[in-house]
Amino acid sequence: MIKTERLVMIPGPTPVVRSIQNEMARPTVAFGDPCFVADYKQLVLDLQEMWGCGEGGQAFVFAGSGTLGMEMALANTTKRGDKILVCSNGAFGDRFKKMCLRKGLDMDVLATDHWGTSITAEMVEAKLKEKKYAAVTVTHVETSTGVMAPIAAIGEVLKKHPETIYIVDGVAAAAGAEENLEKMGIDIVLSCSQKAFGVCPGLTVLWASKAALDRRASLGELIPESYCDFNEWVPVMRDPSKYWGTPAVNLIWSLKESVRIIKEEGLAERYARHIRIAKLIDQSVEKLGFKVAAEEGFRAPTLTVYLYPAGVDDAKFRAAVAEEGAVVAGCLGEFAGKGFRMGHMGNIDKHVITGAVAAVARACVKLGVKADVAGAMDVLLRGLAQEK
Repeated sequence: MIKTERLVMIPGPTPVVRSIQNEMARPTVAFGDPCFVADYKQLVLDLQEMWGCGEGGQAFVFAGSGTLGMEMALANTTKRGDKILVCSNGAFGDRFKKMCLRKGLDMDVLATDHWGTSITAEMVEAKLKEKKYAAVTVTHVETSTGVMAPIAAIGEVLKKHPETIYIVDGVAAAAGAEENLEKMGIDIVLSCSQKAFGVCPGLTVLWASKAALDRRASLGELIPESYCDFNEWVPVMRDPSKYWGTPAVNLIWSLKESVRIIKEEGLAERYARHIRIAKLIDQSVEKLGFKVAAEEGFRAPTLTVYLYPAGVDDAKFRAAVAEEGAVVAGCLGEFAGKGFRMGHMGNIDKHVITGAVAAVARACVKLGVKADVAGAMDVLLRGLAQEK
């Protein structure tokens, strides 16, 4: 039997299409090469425009991870002793907590009473009536629960508090769920290359408003952090022939190709497509007997946590799915052992979607899990037939 090729369907890294892979395979040039400098500069300008950085705002792209983006957001907008509100819908929202403790921030945590639901604008507004905060953090899509926070509604609340910097963790959302700094009143969105952008891991991507840059200026010439200091990177982003840290040349090219693909599809259609595909996959997997962990109204378009029917062994099931051709992720925290996480973001096509759901269905058959396989595939194939 020929070995079954495995689709990577975890919440990141996501599948990388051939044209983006080709950019990784280009001969690497000097980071001062005029052609590369021009490509890098255009990428930054495109990201600023597409995410609505506004006049005086700035996009940043440099070697790093989403976690570095989280640290960059805090480093440039807060100082020891500042009050900060961390809004958490799960494990990655909680990751801000340890960063705040390391920085010596006076932290309040606003958490949901159970996994699968989200912090709301009303909850944030109530906290802001109690005290003033230097910054508020919100995770747009919580990777551990598949929950999407209402960042636009929260942004309307934050617009009434211009003294507070609004930080959005867009790691599992950017390029798959709508984000716009100007429109939504956001000061910082942070992300990375390997999620909905559909690029290999290795790049930190961050967007900052003028208010965020002004906050950095208010902190003085030097902050404790070095590599992720806005003041060191702004000159490079505006003129990539300048140097602070060595750029990941081929990854920059890959992200530029990703942005070209996004522009060709159109941001509005890309966001709409993610919503359509997420609903379709959810309906199909629910037909197999699984339950979507996130509550209606808070479901992410980029990934889903599916909870098992009674009697399903987590490790055996995910191993069976891998044998059938798709790698899915285990769950974290409160959901650990109770289900699996599937990414459905980026540039995935009908073949990938069909193959991934079919692998889950075949695993059900292999392990004797009671599942409406015919119903699941009928829902999926009829839905995909309506896609362009």
